[in-house]
Formats: sequence, C-alpha cells, structure tokens
Amino acid sequence: MTRTIDVPATAAEARERVDALLHTCHRPVDEAVVMDALLITSELVTNALRHAGGLTGFAVRITGGRLKVTVEDASPVRPSLPGDDRAGRIGGYGWPLVRRLATAVAITPTADGKGKGIHVALRLW
Repeated sequence: MTRTIDVPATAAEARERVDALLHTCHRPVDEAVVMDALLITSELVTNALRHAGGLTGFAVRITGGRLKVTVEDASPVRPSLPGDDRAGRIGGYGWPLVRRLATAVAITPTADGKGKGIHVALRLW
C-alpha cells in the first residue's frame, strides 16, 4: 500500500501523484481507467480549492485492486447536485461526474470537525 500524505498545491500536482502511483502498479491499468482516476482527482481537488475553503488533506493508495483517493477540505458543506434551475449558471457538473465514474464514494467529517473528507474508490481491474 502506498500513501501520499502531504497536500498538493494544485489539481495538476494531485493528478501527477495519482498518475505516478498508477504507473507503478504490478499490473497494467487500462488507460481509460487512468483517465477516469485523473478526472476524479482533478474535480475533487479543484472543488476543494475553489469552493470549500482550501485543500487540507490528500491521500492516494492502491489496495484490493482499487485506487482510493481522499481529499479533505476546510468546509463541512457537502457537495450538491445541480438543481433544475440552471439559467445563467456555469459549472456544477463535476460532482455528478465523480459519482458516476467512481466505484464508491463516502463523505465524512474531518478529525477537527471543521471540514469534510471525500473518499472515492475506483476499480482498477
């Protein structure tokens, strides 16, 4: 099991960490799965930086044939699905995309109770 515990400064840095981990697997990972993993990572980190008070934790590991990504942020507010009234609004599609691509998603409060952790699993093979 490999784990990254330092917090990346950008979504690009988080994607690089995930990509590097996936390319060290003992089994090859389908390129479409790699792309899904990078998209999920990018969405979660970008949303934490843009909408949730900043990224406060980041971990990525492979266990049991699954990639597990945890992103913690400074806001206790859970992501929401876009409403039917989208007039004039841009965005709001990342969270539904994460939920659709991931094998499993869970949201928990952070240890200090001030933010949340979003835990995503993606089947690798």
